[in-house]
Amino acid sequence: MLSTLLFIQVAECIESIFRIPLARFRSIRMELTEKEELEEFLQDHYPDVFAQKYTPTGPAVEKLYNYMNAQYYGEISIGTPPQRFTVVFDTGSSNLWVPSAYCISDACMLGSRGNQPRQQEGLKLGISTSHYLLQHRNGKLGDLLNLTHKRHVSNFSVWEQEFGESVFEPGRTFAYAHFDGVLGLGYPSLSVGDALPVFDRILEQELVEEPMFSFFLNRENDKKSGGELILGGIDHSLYKGSINWVPVTFKAYWQILMDNVKIQGRVAFCPNGCQAIVDTGTSLITGPSSEIKRLQEDIGASPTSHGEYYLDCRRLSSMPRVTFTIGQVEYTLTAKQYATKVSYRRKTRCMSGFQAMDIMTHAGPLWILGDLFISEYYTIFDRGNNRVGFAKAL
Repeated sequence: MLSTLLFIQVAECIESIFRIPLARFRSIRMELTEKEELEEFLQDHYPDVFAQKYTPTGPAVEKLYNYMNAQYYGEISIGTPPQRFTVVFDTGSSNLWVPSAYCISDACMLGSRGNQPRQQEGLKLGISTSHYLLQHRNGKLGDLLNLTHKRHVSNFSVWEQEFGESVFEPGRTFAYAHFDGVLGLGYPSLSVGDALPVFDRILEQELVEEPMFSFFLNRENDKKSGGELILGGIDHSLYKGSINWVPVTFKAYWQILMDNVKIQGRVAFCPNGCQAIVDTGTSLITGPSSEIKRLQEDIGASPTSHGEYYLDCRRLSSMPRVTFTIGQVEYTLTAKQYATKVSYRRKTRCMSGFQAMDIMTHAGPLWILGDLFISEYYTIFDRGNNRVGFAKAL
């Protein structure tokens, strides 16, 4: 296989700990909402469109999340000379995917993906005879060529890293994306085409001191930085108090046991515990439809015709707190923290950060703790000990 170089833009490197700066952007969902096109989009797609990322489909096809709700990205480069791409760092998938020079859809012609020569040159190198198929939630992504390139991640080189090239990005959805591709940080069992995930390749080549990575996310609009992905360790200056560690219960997604969910201090859901995924690829917190519907009612959210719920922006300070108990430690979100402000028909509205999503597994229905949760609690993903750590973010 041919090799080229890949590089991830970093801010600082100290003792094998590498900091990747993250930018925060408006999600595709928010863009569609403000353009009054979300309802049309949802009408044109299957009801389970947002749950397909977490639906097992066998080794040949992965239903990959279309990142409607993603809000953070960083920069990587592939090839020699390096060709830059913005990617979502996603703990809910395991493949690295970028758009191909041969991508023929409208989305590839917009923004940085189609306007710069980097995607018309170097990525034609290193194509192997194998390929695999990834499927996004809003349609099949098309054949993805399986390439092996030398790559740079966080100012260091990673050799022989497989990645996929998208040759077709369906629908108008991708035209609103502020990112080019996806870098999955899940376990190898989620990977399509037997490609070794990026972080596993980093561990294999002993490029970091500790087999872990962590996320610090900013949600404040007035802050220039969207946060950081830290490879190889923990930044103790980014949190206060102690870290609460909980074991991974199933090594595919970063799946853990959640003890219960409380509203205003009262156990309302998961009284006997339930499984949850810690997922940086979505901004939302999701749960089973029946329970999320009750939760929305309990916090005073009102439904729309296309399944979203809105809160009264004037009453956020008096709305109930929602608490997630994990490892016998309580993690509380106020209404100001679980609401997202969006512009709709020239008015500012507060959208509930909770969404119904039915994901059934052998262990029961899954909840997802996305960026709304991670932005409040500094989160460490420890591959060496197969555990996740949480601490109050500063």
